[in-house]
Amino acid sequence: MPIALLALTLSAFAIGTTEFVIVGLLPTIAADLGVSLPSAGLLVSLYALGVAIGAPLLTALTGKLPRKALLLGLMVLFTAGNLLAWQAPGYESLVVARIVTGLAHGVFFSIGSTIATSLVSKEKAASAIAIMFTGLTVALVTGVPLGTFIGQHFGWRETFLAVSALGLIAFIGSLIYVPKNIQHNKPASLLQQLQVLKQPRLLLVYAMTAIGYGGSFIAFTFLAPILQDISGFSAGSVSLVLLVYGVSVAVGNIWGGKLADKHGPISALKIIFLLLAAVLLSLTFTASSPWLALATVLLWGAVAFGNVPGLQVYVVRQAEHHTPHAVDVASGLNIAAFNLGIAGGAWGGGLIVAQLGLIHTAWIGALVVLLALALTVWSGRLDRRNPLAAPASAGATFVAGH
Repeated sequence: MPIALLALTLSAFAIGTTEFVIVGLLPTIAADLGVSLPSAGLLVSLYALGVAIGAPLLTALTGKLPRKALLLGLMVLFTAGNLLAWQAPGYESLVVARIVTGLAHGVFFSIGSTIATSLVSKEKAASAIAIMFTGLTVALVTGVPLGTFIGQHFGWRETFLAVSALGLIAFIGSLIYVPKNIQHNKPASLLQQLQVLKQPRLLLVYAMTAIGYGGSFIAFTFLAPILQDISGFSAGSVSLVLLVYGVSVAVGNIWGGKLADKHGPISALKIIFLLLAAVLLSLTFTASSPWLALATVLLWGAVAFGNVPGLQVYVVRQAEHHTPHAVDVASGLNIAAFNLGIAGGAWGGGLIVAQLGLIHTAWIGALVVLLALALTVWSGRLDRRNPLAAPASAGATFVAGH
């Protein structure tokens, strides 16, 4: 395996950690900066919004830049964003830091696959992409709970300092080992991307993605305060619960991919969305018991990201039929839809916490996921009416939401 690929994997690990570690730190940040939990939740929303906007817009605008120069620039921006978060004098500057980091995140994963495949022979291209995205999975399993542990024992600012150090190491690795002349096709223009958004069937898939993840993140954004204030876990124990959640996500992602391969994406998505809604609803009743809450979080992780493989395979198959000239664009826009779902879910969850209370995020999130299930059923019926557009099952590996 090329060392340059390890540098990309480390970059993905750092980026995945900084995206999701904020969930475990919300109570700590809110208390330290003197803001409400809903306001702290906007740190999740605005980051995801930065990813959703940054991926299509900045990727198109930076299409002519050499890939290595762009990669190094993104890691500088990422590291600077985390350093700004480390030294943020107040809430507003921390918001700016999160948006800046989110912009870097969006473009990194847009160009990362191209760079990864350029480092290996054609027959190893898929493996190279999978290795790079392993950084995200490992971030959920180890980076997020470790970052949460650092934040709760040494201060939340030190978490961002640690991630900055990872960003610096990844920058140095990319500077030394990534080759200068990486061949690449110019990314799709904004006009080409807008053409994809004119297809109703693709818009339906994007709605399934955004609403499905929005429902989950209504509650997931506020998982740490739920565990502390309702379940009775200590602040230090939250990192251990997040570790359990991360391991479950890694297993669930593989299971979801196999389910989509075996039964087709629509059947897999219906099963996973139904299970996700059931788990969120049950959290409403199990959150008050530490052990039941822990079991529910374990089940939640198994289904929270298990629908990513099915959604990505499904959008690619639909794009192959409706927009064969812009399959990559269609797939990339589904990642933007995922992050719009995170942004909307975190924002909506904040409103629910402010108006109703923490525990109500769980059952309301379940209702939103059921809406995604209804859209999935509808899309399946449209496929049966027009079999040419019905996606075939395909073996592909994708990583949670990226």
